[in-house]
Amino acid sequence: QMCIRDRCCTAIGEYVVDLSVLEMHGLFDGALFQGLRSNGVTVFNKPTLNEFMSLEKKYWQETRQTLQKLLRSDSPLKDNQNVIDQAFHKMLAVNLLLPVNIRDYTDFYSSKQHAFNVGSIIRGPQDALQPNWIHLPVGYHGRASSVVVSGTNIIRPRGQTKPPTEQQPIFSECKRLDFELEIGTFIGGKLNQQGHPIHIKNAENHIFGFVLLNDWSARDIQTWEYVPLGPFNAKNFSSVISPWIVTLDALEPFRVQLPNQIPEPLPYLRDPNLSSFDIKLEVILSPSESDILDTIVRSNFRYLYWSIPQQLAHHTVTGCNMSPGDLLGTGTISGPEIESYGSLLEQSWGGKEPVKLSNGEERTFLKDGDCVIMRGYAQKDDIRAVSYTHLRAHETPEHLVCRLLLEKKK
Repeated sequence: QMCIRDRCCTAIGEYVVDLSVLEMHGLFDGALFQGLRSNGVTVFNKPTLNEFMSLEKKYWQETRQTLQKLLRSDSPLKDNQNVIDQAFHKMLAVNLLLPVNIRDYTDFYSSKQHAFNVGSIIRGPQDALQPNWIHLPVGYHGRASSVVVSGTNIIRPRGQTKPPTEQQPIFSECKRLDFELEIGTFIGGKLNQQGHPIHIKNAENHIFGFVLLNDWSARDIQTWEYVPLGPFNAKNFSSVISPWIVTLDALEPFRVQLPNQIPEPLPYLRDPNLSSFDIKLEVILSPSESDILDTIVRSNFRYLYWSIPQQLAHHTVTGCNMSPGDLLGTGTISGPEIESYGSLLEQSWGGKEPVKLSNGEERTFLKDGDCVIMRGYAQKDDIRAVSYTHLRAHETPEHLVCRLLLEKKK
């Protein structure tokens, strides 16, 4: 007989740790969690992280500090084998699920190199950036319902396209299926009421953490539909995130300043700590019916123009109210070199320059059966944080939070 229950977990090495077990045994013993416990409030014995994410940042920080204490070699857990047996499970023995009930999903367009590349392909380098791009973080509302977790198979979409050889649009399967290398930001905390913007100085208090994000794109559908309101069916069929959320505090050692923005943004967008994080990002392509793994993209989270706080401040400046579990995508993250371009659209320059693989094959866009693996990691001295998507990895970050389906024999 199997006991199957979704629960909130953290990761340490090859293990996942059931946070609801630690909570049940009173091991979250900081002052803030003691207050919750005295009022009969639990946050980890839930199917998703939304309730925990709805707490203020100070609760997230206390949780991280407690986990660091509990996972040390001199931990008070060391001699409590009963709790260890209940809480610790091999990573390969569990199924990782979506960590959050995603209420809303917004995708931005925050990498200047990516925006320039795409604009150059469509309009030429002289008119690559639209006039508004350097004044605000451009974005569009995506579909939360089709955000899925890493490892989910994607069905090639169908839709209306207009190939250059046709006089009228046709209905066809997508022939230009593409990935987009992005970072997703989960929003949390005590959030704003409708009509009340989030000030940019307070924006980081609402950044719960980050995931890797692949915003699948049907380029031929997009080319025909995107004028005048932007992408619709070209993006709504699927976006994929990694199951592990790397918290903002865990990435603090890897913070880097972003270049000065010219022209200076309007006051509501002036980020007092204009920064991102030095996270190396890779895309590995395993072509259909082949065992090869070719790294075709090497980019970095630092290649943003608009920061995450700027994205959140702009999203709410009209008074748009956010909810715990809302997801913001950065948009494709591309760097200055061809190998750092974060999509096949850019790497193949609109399909004109095929990407060569090590087995002699070429790709302009993805073929049926191709496997896309995205990997992100940050390392500085002896500090390392790692997160994966589309990859059942053995090495995972410490002090992250996810949700899993635990199967355990009674």
